[in-house]
Amino acid sequence: MKQVIDNDAYGKILESGAVRFERILPGPIERVWDYITVPEKRATWLAGGEMELRVGGRVTLEFHNATLAPKGEPVPDWLKPYAGPLTNPGRITQLAPPYLLGFTWGDAGDGSPASEVVFELKAQGKSVMLALTHRRLTSNTEGLMVSCGWHVHTGVLVAVLNGEPKPPYWSKFDQVQAHYKAQFAV
Repeated sequence: MKQVIDNDAYGKILESGAVRFERILPGPIERVWDYITVPEKRATWLAGGEMELRVGGRVTLEFHNATLAPKGEPVPDWLKPYAGPLTNPGRITQLAPPYLLGFTWGDAGDGSPASEVVFELKAQGKSVMLALTHRRLTSNTEGLMVSCGWHVHTGVLVAVLNGEPKPPYWSKFDQVQAHYKAQFAV
């Protein structure tokens, strides 16, 4: 029996400091892999920047979130610091193309704790199941922002892969934040 996934479902809190999102995307799996790993394609839904695709390799995510919003969509004041440009460094922790990619998130290289993002892809006929898990979130505020961010960014990915217009971006953050605030007791 084929698993039915709501591509706008809220992320599930797995444990303290961890959230997981599941989305069904149009395949093939290699295409989805490219949208996660190729900078120009990743920039259409998340962030550009280079990835050294080897365990231990550097990840440099370059966010320009303002370019992901439909033209003219206003940025709420509380989100203006996230409009970009922003850079997020990390290191590859897990790699099994085209099925698995894990990397640290916000890894300054100074020994301070970094969270970890893991993308798992599984072919399901012509579709691909994406399971995205973000672990080791160190505060409720970080959990809130990461959850809102992944919720919105995966929505953009679904639209991009389906050839649809850009969905609301900033207003979607506003829409989902109350749910995640309650989940993380912010």
